Amino acid sequence: MRVTELASLLLPALGLAAPVKQHPLGSSHGGPYARNHNDPYDRKVDSVGEGLHPEPYRNGLGTSVLGPRNRNREQQDPDMVRPPSTDHGSMPSMRWSFADSHTRIEENGWTRQTTVRELPSSKQIAGVNMRLDEGVIRELHWHKEAEWAYVLAGNVRVTALDVEGGSFIDDLSEGDLWYFPSGHPHSLQGLGPNGTEFLLVFDDGGFSEESTFILTDWLAHTPKSVLSENFRLPPELFEHLPAGEKYIFQGSTPGSIDEEKPAAFKKSKLQFTHHMLDTPPKIGSGGQARIVDSRNFPISKTIAAGHLSIGPGSMREMHWHPNADEWSFFIKGRARVTIFAAEGNARTFDYMAGDVGVIPQNMGHFIENLSDEEDLEVLEIFRADQFMDFSLFQWMGETPARLVRDHVFQHHPKAAEAFLKSVEGAEKDVIKDLYYKSPEVEGEL
Repeated sequence: MRVTELASLLLPALGLAAPVKQHPLGSSHGGPYARNHNDPYDRKVDSVGEGLHPEPYRNGLGTSVLGPRNRNREQQDPDMVRPPSTDHGSMPSMRWSFADSHTRIEENGWTRQTTVRELPSSKQIAGVNMRLDEGVIRELHWHKEAEWAYVLAGNVRVTALDVEGGSFIDDLSEGDLWYFPSGHPHSLQGLGPNGTEFLLVFDDGGFSEESTFILTDWLAHTPKSVLSENFRLPPELFEHLPAGEKYIFQGSTPGSIDEEKPAAFKKSKLQFTHHMLDTPPKIGSGGQARIVDSRNFPISKTIAAGHLSIGPGSMREMHWHPNADEWSFFIKGRARVTIFAAEGNARTFDYMAGDVGVIPQNMGHFIENLSDEEDLEVLEIFRADQFMDFSLFQWMGETPARLVRDHVFQHHPKAAEAFLKSVEGAEKDVIKDLYYKSPEVEGEL
């Protein structure tokens, strides 16, 4: 076995990056990143999936890199190294990876966050990625901000209390959601043999996990005489309280929900949880989208979301959102996104599992699955009560044909005819399948 083949097998097992596979002809002789490669249409390239290394050559322009470089990082974000020719102007970063976030490690659990401090464009929403092993508790607490969450793996028990004293307990699994309005106290605990991992979303980009109101932290900073008066117990009893917050800690194994209900249990009238993956999907030609907002999850007044499954080679159609910034979390696969910011400004970003993307309100964009073999799974999240978008395709089909023709193909009747025919149904196709153009139309153009 060759050394490179052996390294390709051993390094990933050790948690290290495998060697970058070069194009069979080499970057200087062939392939999409070769000096002599010409692509006037700026087609996508799955550099990670194909094992290619991007180089700053484009249609006869550019030259090689002589200085130091981070090849693995360049491979993950190839459109920064060789951007499409349509990119122009300046734009702040709209990409962050949770892999670059500081991890707070606790007893059998951890947490890391992406806020406006890590990603300055993340002004409306902050995200927290948290892991709790079996029986591990994220202690009783509440926030100034509302909390929305998506279970990424495993099982978790949630508890909450409403303002009328109603209690809520539920067990959730992968693909399920919860939402706790501002100030509502709650807790989380990992269940089963592997516990749980989830994404928390807060409706303020300036949120910090360190600013949580935590039960043990409050008790530790309250005079024991006051605790004695409040709970009508001797003050000496409170000498045994934790000295500070417990935050994430190993708890005992919970029983069933019925066994766990307190004597004074009064069921809340509010439904704090939702099974997102059971939501009837909007079916597109290249995938599907499940939308959850205040219309089918009434308590979720400040967060709306879509779960997208984009098939191999397919794309989330060109669109924009009129009511909020989009905060995307990539669960699986690899994506290319170009953001149009008006005034001739456009920038392309590449994303993979564990990455966060931000698209400011009203900016046009698409999400393209870079892989021709595997699905792309992504959450679109908004600080809004309803999910809203405008489809470019639908807009063109719903606008008088003469007006569209005069705008985009005024002096090219054959192209205008083909374009207008393609949009005449005006049906929104939220996820479009593989690109297709008939030979007849191609020949005529």
